[in-house]
Amino acid sequence: MILLTGVTGKIGGETARQLVAKGASLRALVRDEAKAADLKAAGVELVVGDIADADTVRQAMDGVDKAFLLLPNGEHQEAWEKQFTDLAVAAGVKHLVKMSSMEAVADAETPIPQAHWASEEHIRASGLDWTIIKPNFFMQNLLGSAGSIKEKRKFFLPMGNGTTGMADARDIGAVCAEVLTGSGHVGKSYEITGPEVLTFFDAADRFSEVLGEKVEYVPLPMEQFREKMTGILQPWHLNAVCELFREIAEMGLDHTTSTFKELIGREPISLKQFVEDHVALYK
Repeated sequence: MILLTGVTGKIGGETARQLVAKGASLRALVRDEAKAADLKAAGVELVVGDIADADTVRQAMDGVDKAFLLLPNGEHQEAWEKQFTDLAVAAGVKHLVKMSSMEAVADAETPIPQAHWASEEHIRASGLDWTIIKPNFFMQNLLGSAGSIKEKRKFFLPMGNGTTGMADARDIGAVCAEVLTGSGHVGKSYEITGPEVLTFFDAADRFSEVLGEKVEYVPLPMEQFREKMTGILQPWHLNAVCELFREIAEMGLDHTTSTFKELIGREPISLKQFVEDHVALYK
């Protein structure tokens, strides 16, 4: 039995769907049963409750061999992930797979990577078999710009000239599903990227190529982005996202990895393919 968290989000949803396709025995811990109705219909057992509640997590872990830990970034993420890890140890879970990020390193200076790294270290010290999945920017984040691309042929983000190795959520889900059902992954940290290092100006060029019209990336000053998102994100989360985006703008990523191809046996999805697959949203 595999216990999944985060199944109503982009990566968790992809992971769950691909595990269903593999015929895995699955249980998911969800707060909103309605949002996981499609997975329930596909045979995924649901436990409804809050991951912050230890008793709910204990219930969800009963009889579980492997667990997939994916929490939304937030002020309490580190504490809840550490509690989840400790409860997994107590429940006799054999293998814990955590979704982290490439930015999570020992000397991380911004809140989200720092929380991920602290959680990783706790897992590594727990005695559990573990695997860490560390992607970069998700292509699906650009779905949030569909409206402005469709209406104005522009998208606005505070990334400056920063570079990413953006990966498709479908590919990250494929890696998670492989790690949870395959062998040879214990004690590994997998950095997952797409096939290209891209600036967001490059991303605009890929949109232009597919849509057949000029699409422009407009670097948004961070204070304008903060103002735009105030009231949408909680204060801690907004500050952490701004710090992370500032890090991308100032440092970025200078390489891609071959990890996805080595694990899955094919090339990762390109941004051009992503836009082609979602072209109806942008036209």
